This record gives sequence, structure tokens and C-alpha cells, in this order.
Amino acid sequence: MTHEGPNRPARIVVIGAGIVGASLAYHLASKAAQVTVLEAGGIASGVTGTSFAWINTSCAGPDPIAALRGGAIAAWHQLETQVPGLTLRWHGALSYGTQDGRVSSSSIVLDGSGIAQLEPQLRRPPEQALYEPEQGALDAVAATHALLAAARVLGATVRTHTPVLGFAVRDAQVTGVETVASLIEADMVVLAAGTGTARLAAQLGVDLPIHASPAIFLRYQAPPGLVRAIISSHAMEVRQAEDGTMLAAEDYVDDAPHNQPAAIALRTASAIREELEGADFLRPELACIGLRPMPADGVPIIGSLPNIKGVYVCAMHPGVALAAIVGQLASGEIVTGEPAPALEACRPARFLAC
Repeated sequence: MTHEGPNRPARIVVIGAGIVGASLAYHLASKAAQVTVLEAGGIASGVTGTSFAWINTSCAGPDPIAALRGGAIAAWHQLETQVPGLTLRWHGALSYGTQDGRVSSSSIVLDGSGIAQLEPQLRRPPEQALYEPEQGALDAVAATHALLAAARVLGATVRTHTPVLGFAVRDAQVTGVETVASLIEADMVVLAAGTGTARLAAQLGVDLPIHASPAIFLRYQAPPGLVRAIISSHAMEVRQAEDGTMLAAEDYVDDAPHNQPAAIALRTASAIREELEGADFLRPELACIGLRPMPADGVPIIGSLPNIKGVYVCAMHPGVALAAIVGQLASGEIVTGEPAPALEACRPARFLAC
């Protein structure tokens, strides 16, 4: 798929330094590619920085990416053994009262006593809940930095605050990326810029239906030990770090004053206090909106553009959950040209007239 000469490695430019771009950069560099990462802002400055970062591989209903999702947790475990400073929390996830029908092969049904044993701070444990022991979470910003640091050790270059101005194209093939400072020649350009991916593709005359799906991200100061697993219920979706930092996620409603992030943070804090013993001293620290890159059909867009050579796309939600497995599989496709069967449902060609 790449066009390296006999005496040099493939030159790959990855646009986007969020967790997906960082995983791609690390995996490509580990396969001896010459990698340059370009980021318009800072590392993890987009949706990665506002991610709840739940490694959730369950799905409601038929799943067109079941094979991809099925490898996500193992891929993160593998990265943990390879990347210094990459730390994940595998405490499982407890769900009840959400009625979204999400299940996985590892799901366990717990009764009230089992729930109370797992989460002793719950004031009113439900009679029944679904527990996913294999699921986990991470600090998405710290993980992105760790992946890029590991990529640098392998020879990758990371250029932040370097927006892409355009592309060099010759004979229907992208041959480089234009920045303010220079033209960076490339055998392959990877678009992994979150919601900015559609804009970059548009510069090449390609219309990718990726919309920005807003969600509310909340962070609180809290006493340690309130929550062990991830809890997803009708009242709250929360998880807690070892230092006590509590993260919560809420649906975006609208831009009315009473639905602004700060107002939702206060309402959510009240709900958490109602649900958890010992949460009286919960204090809001951050409330913001994250914009998730959502393909029109909900399925990731991963693969080469069919109508212009030298461009590979990686746009998806959930990015954190899939970043490790996508980095692993997509880097293999880019370097070897061999298609990964688990990515077949994700091809950009499904949206494009070839």
C-alpha cells in the first residue's frame, strides 16, 4: 500500500495527535515506518481530552464491527506490556436501569448482595445489575502522551501547533502535506483528526459524512474510594481515579442556559450525592462539551480512499475503546498492503461513488 523505495522506510504522515493518531503513530513506528505526526493544536487537545475513556466493548443489537470490537480489550492489554507509562484500570463496569440492551460474552448478572459487595458506597443498590469484569478505563490524555513518547523513541517526529494547509497531489495521488513551515513528502497520509477529518478529506474533493456529536464531560474533586468499577445507571455514569478524581458523562441536550455544562455539572453532582454514601464533599472541577466524530451510519470509517491514492482514513466513535486495535490493524494494512478482515465493514468506499 505504501510506496517506499528499496533502501528507505515508508514515509507516513499522521494528521491528528489524539489517542487514535497516537496509537497509529506508535504502531507504524514499531513497524519501521518513518512517521511524522502533525497536530493543529496540542497533544490530545480535541475530543480525546474530553473523553470519559471507558473501554466498553459491548453493543446493543447486531454489530457490524463485532470482530473489531472483540479484539479491543486484548489490544489494550498488549499495549500495556509494550508502552512505558501506559496504565489502565481494569475494574469492570456495572450497568443497571439504562435499558440499552448492551451485552457481551463476559456479562455477569449480579443480585443486590453482589452489587453491594462490589460497590459498597451505593446507597440503594438495585435488585439486579449487569457486570462486565473485563472492561476498564484509562486517562486518555496521559495515554496519548505515553503512546507518542514511545513512538518518538522509535524515531517518530511529532509537530504540534502545525495545522495542515493543503496537500500535494500528482497523478491522483497525494505525495505530501503542506504546512506553514514546509511541504512534508509522504508515501501515505493518514487522516486521524477526529471531527476535522471530514474537512481534510474535503480538501481532496472527498465528502465523508462525519458529524460532530456533542457530549458533556465532567470532572469532580471527591474523596477516594467512592466508586470501584465504572457505574452506568439511569442516575449517573461515573468512574473514579485512585486519587479520588471522579469523572462523569452526560448527554448533550441543547444550548439552553439550564443545559449548559456548568449547570449540568451541578445537577449531576446532586444526583451522585443521592446515589453514593460519602459523596457530600463532591466539588465540580471541569465541565465542558466534547465533540465526537460520528460517521453517518455509526460505523467507523477506516481504510484507503478509493478515488485518490496515498490517503488512509481513521474516523470513529468510540475512539478510546478502539484506538489500540485500530492502530494495530490499520498500521499493518498501511505498511504491508494486506487488508485486515476485521476492518472490512469500515471502508470509506461505502459512502463514495467509485
